[in-house]
Amino acid sequence: MKIRRSGTGTRSTKSQVPVSAKRPVNKLKTGAKNAKYPDIRRDLERQRAAILNDVGEVLTHRDDLAAFPDVSDQASAEVDQNFSMRIRERERKLLKKIDEALERMDAATYGICERCGEDIPYKRLKARPVTTLCIECKTIQEQEEQARG
Repeated sequence: MKIRRSGTGTRSTKSQVPVSAKRPVNKLKTGAKNAKYPDIRRDLERQRAAILNDVGEVLTHRDDLAAFPDVSDQASAEVDQNFSMRIRERERKLLKKIDEALERMDAATYGICERCGEDIPYKRLKARPVTTLCIECKTIQEQEEQARG
């Protein structure tokens, strides 16, 4: 076991920490994380951070509807607030898809179609990084949904 020492040669039992206790290294997981699609991972992580930042901003800057003296202003503010809530719900769903895509990257299953098992083309992944289906399977899925009504 390697021992990490601090200082310039004095041996202190207090500062000796096994390297493995500091940070465990899982070569397989680390390799899987960085092996494929690093640019898409960066894009997903940036998008995730932006969504979380926006949500935090909205929660800290909420308007108090009672602060509007005019009923029309209050109604308008309610409409705006409902619209914002619908947008936030869409962002919440997107955030979930981003987290799932990052998990697939960690598990080295990202970029594989869930329906047929073939590789999803890079251009499709770049355009729609949260996708789980190749174009052919997505087309079939949409046709099936359309047939069901």
